[in-house]
Amino acid sequence: MEVRYSPDEKGFKQMTTEELRESFLIKLFDKDKIPMVYSDIDRSITASAVPVKKQLELKASKKEMAAKYFAERREIGVINIGGKGSIVVDKKTYKMDYKDALYIGRGSKKVVFKSNSAKTPAKFYIVSYPAHTEYPTTHAKFTDATPVELGSLETSNKRVINKYIYPGGIKSCQLVMGLTELEVGSVWNTMPAHTHQRRSEVYMYFNLGKDDFVTHLMGKPDETRHIIIRDGEAVLSTSWSIHSGCGTRNYSFIWGMGGENQDFDDMDFIATKDMK
Repeated sequence: MEVRYSPDEKGFKQMTTEELRESFLIKLFDKDKIPMVYSDIDRSITASAVPVKKQLELKASKKEMAAKYFAERREIGVINIGGKGSIVVDKKTYKMDYKDALYIGRGSKKVVFKSNSAKTPAKFYIVSYPAHTEYPTTHAKFTDATPVELGSLETSNKRVINKYIYPGGIKSCQLVMGLTELEVGSVWNTMPAHTHQRRSEVYMYFNLGKDDFVTHLMGKPDETRHIIIRDGEAVLSTSWSIHSGCGTRNYSFIWGMGGENQDFDDMDFIATKDMK
């Protein structure tokens, strides 16, 4: 497990491109491995599991987590962006198709990821936050998510936000999670930009071609920076930073949030005229 410590607002302004990438960019989806990044930003853990030649068990890192098992004091959100697979939680199997989600509640002792086919393996994206209350492990198909249509083609940001884990859907302690898809012809997400001081967020971009990328904007609204992000990469976002992106084509991304407030609409919007 890799541990990341985020810079403060003043230190952030002095960082080079490589320093920004080392602090905020997360590379994922290695075959037959579970790479994990533990962040001091609300103590999130971002990970992935791509079981090809073997099944993969999600285990606690005793040094960093001081836990007997991963979900001893945590809740977990998982969305599959690959082929068909399954997740076994304490001997109960949940079938996971493309864009299916699974909420794994605190106290779940054994979590195992499997693929139906090595040729088209499942690609499980994982976000976890500390939990102080136990909620039941719950599966949701993509069709079970709550869709919200936003934006327009005229402003190049027509998109559908699909909410899985939130107060009106799957219950959780603090984790909020969903998947946004931009329509063909749209490239902007979350513009006008916003911050939410009461929680942090992790973005993971996918459905990008090998020559495509997203320019992810971050930092204070009046002094922005950016990171170039490619398919299957994630980025950490602090509570004081905006998090918006513009791609070379339409794309999808999974957002996972944790912190003080689960209200999806709890945002402090930034007028486009105030962006610098």
